[in-house]
Amino acid sequence: MSAIVAIVGRPNVGKSTFFNRLIQRREAIVDAVSGVTRDRHYGKTDWNGKEFSVIDTGGYVVGSDDVFEKEIDKQVELAIQESDAIIFMVDVETGVTGMDEDVAKLLRRVDKPVFLAINKVDNAMRQEDAVEFYSLGLGEYYTLSSINGSGTGELLDALVEILPEIVEEESSLPRFAVVGRPNAGKSSFINALIGEERYIVTDVAGTTRDSIDTKYNRFGFEFNLVDTAGIRRKAKVKEDLEFYSVMRSVRAIEHCDVCLLLLDATRGFDGQVENIFWLAARNNKGIVILVNKWDLVEHKETNTIKQYTQKIKKAIEPFTDVPILFISVLTKQRIFKAIETAVAVYQNRSKKIVTRKLNDTMLPLIESYSPPAYKGKYVKIKFCTQLPTSYPQFAFFCNLPQYVKDPYKRYLENKIRENFDFTGVPITVFMRKK
Repeated sequence: MSAIVAIVGRPNVGKSTFFNRLIQRREAIVDAVSGVTRDRHYGKTDWNGKEFSVIDTGGYVVGSDDVFEKEIDKQVELAIQESDAIIFMVDVETGVTGMDEDVAKLLRRVDKPVFLAINKVDNAMRQEDAVEFYSLGLGEYYTLSSINGSGTGELLDALVEILPEIVEEESSLPRFAVVGRPNAGKSSFINALIGEERYIVTDVAGTTRDSIDTKYNRFGFEFNLVDTAGIRRKAKVKEDLEFYSVMRSVRAIEHCDVCLLLLDATRGFDGQVENIFWLAARNNKGIVILVNKWDLVEHKETNTIKQYTQKIKKAIEPFTDVPILFISVLTKQRIFKAIETAVAVYQNRSKKIVTRKLNDTMLPLIESYSPPAYKGKYVKIKFCTQLPTSYPQFAFFCNLPQYVKDPYKRYLENKIRENFDFTGVPITVFMRKK
């Protein structure tokens, strides 16, 4: 679980460029979102060892001054509600505008940390021009250039220093979040499980506006079930309530143990569903994919499920060890199987492998297929252990950790999965110096 930082400001000041620079700072994060739609507007990054989520609040509708004022008020206020810190971005080229003053007026009234970031400052002359932004009444500012990255380090140093240390809540009950696109049947799924019409269900996408907890205690299972508002593409997040739902959905994914990713069988595993999948995976959450409305799929044949499964696994490579169930909330087909599977995935995520057993299994496999030699040097792995974290992470100790590349790490991960059941759970493999 991590803090949330919102980037606010008027259009065309460079918010998205700065956002992209943040989420691509580490190679792992770039790899993690490969194939994910580019219009994604939430991501994860870290600086100085502190991890946080970033929300790009771009895309304000600018019409008359009155329309702008309404839109900017809604967007910024929603960002303020859900975030732990705010980066207010302005443009040194245009100087202080009326729109900037509107945002600053709102930000001066909040009791959350606000960082004034003056973008496009890439020479000494512009450093001098930045002084006029003191007039916004937000105190000290940070000058930077989103395009070339200069100055971003100072801003991020100050930002992570004030971010709260968020510790995973110790709870005896696991938390399962039901996530997916709007109108995929998330609320109907929960209603079917708990046996009552707890949530409003309509054909209108986006009926659910908030993330709501429900305690489930039936058939020997006990956990908290979280219904989240649907996550949509940025271009479609126009009204303030939908923007709010997106922020709550991101927060719900971060706070849960297992994500039940519900998708509409008639629409398929599209780019936006894949986007949500990777958000959950990068947060190291357990994942169960539920293909809903299977009763509406026409012309089903013997191998239809097999083909559909293969398409999904192709889209989520290399993390394919994920349970995929075909359900119908309407007919209640396999919905309790979905819960059994989610509980099993939760247990897998909490599993601890005894160090001796791990070494007895893995070292002979490593000996039979060693890491390839690099520049004439041979890597010798002598020991491995599972790290004491809330999700599966493994450290392999060797003489030359820098020479072990990703393909071999994937081999180690696959062998761990073959010998110990970690279905539905992302695994992280570290190489460390012995």
